[in-house]
Amino acid sequence: MSWTWRYEGEDGSVVAVGGANGSESFTSQGDAETWIGETWRELLDLGVTQVSLLDAGTRVYGPMSLRPVT
Repeated sequence: MSWTWRYEGEDGSVVAVGGANGSESFTSQGDAETWIGETWRELLDLGVTQVSLLDAGTRVYGPMSLRPVT
């Protein structure tokens, strides 16, 4: 299995970050979720407003907003 995040804008369109349309691959869902928990602020600063978690290209969940709840 290959877990990745799909970076998205407000309208659900793909946002490229550093020339990539998604994150690196992770070997487990937990690793992918830990990574997004550590990097969501940086992604938000780069224009990513929501993400979807993919397992081998199939959406597991999302879109999930990266904006803080106020």
